Amino acid sequence: MINHYLALVRRELWEHRSIWVTPIAIASVVTLGTLTALVFSGKFAQELDVAIFAAQNLAGDMERRVVLTGFFFVSSQLFLLGLGVLTIFYTLDSLYAERKDKSILFWRSLPVTDAETVISKLLTAVVLIPAVAIVGIIGTHILNLIVTSIWVSMKGGDAGMLIWGSVPLLDNWLAMAIAIFGVAIWMSPFLGWFLFVSAYTKRSPLLMAFLPLILIPMLEGIFARSTYFAEAVWGRGAKIPLFANIDIEAFFENGPPEITKEMVSLLAHMDLGKFFTSIDTWLGVIVCGLLTTAAIYVRRFRDES
Repeated sequence: MINHYLALVRRELWEHRSIWVTPIAIASVVTLGTLTALVFSGKFAQELDVAIFAAQNLAGDMERRVVLTGFFFVSSQLFLLGLGVLTIFYTLDSLYAERKDKSILFWRSLPVTDAETVISKLLTAVVLIPAVAIVGIIGTHILNLIVTSIWVSMKGGDAGMLIWGSVPLLDNWLAMAIAIFGVAIWMSPFLGWFLFVSAYTKRSPLLMAFLPLILIPMLEGIFARSTYFAEAVWGRGAKIPLFANIDIEAFFENGPPEITKEMVSLLAHMDLGKFFTSIDTWLGVIVCGLLTTAAIYVRRFRDES
């Protein structure tokens, strides 16, 4: 059974090249940005010498960690943005395209059920695409650290201490992996909805997917004077219970606290217990399951001949 689904997921990877082309494109943009910044920084040679000396002799390990963790966080956000856009277009196109080009008639001639096909596409969106993004993030970080290390060494700095000695690699990578898979699970109701629309609509799946999500909140606000649906749909992304509570008010009232190892660690801000014990997490999984079941039903009983 597992090997069967692995074969189906490999088929998705083969058919949808954007799954692995997108991370490569993002990695190229990030690396090009790093190279451009390093090249243009040559115009400030004197200031750079002072900065490298200060970072190497005056700044503490925590300060260097803050800078490098910030770079890791920003570059990873680009992958999360690309991952989100890629997942939306993949799920909306996955079942619609095979009906549009009539390839569904070929796939139905194979010993593969409709349930297996739809579930493999859901697994691709929830597991494969996030996994590819994580590999892309790790590869991009390593490549950019190597490039930066070479540049620091050419400037007379100690790359071993300034770069590699201050980078919490495993901590950041594990935190990013947890965040990416957590977001994929949390947003799974949307994936189920997109698969259902992809299986049902005969044209413009992007429009048909987002039009109800826009019109229903508007009608709800006009006639019911409520925002329940809008908050449940459009506010779901901001409610993910994956991150530990941060007292923002205390930050602004008392000023920035003293930097500690726990504050710099991205992993320390994760709260898996709260995520997996949240009823909203499991309600989302149930909604995803119901919509995926509906997509299987539509694909099974629709006549495409």
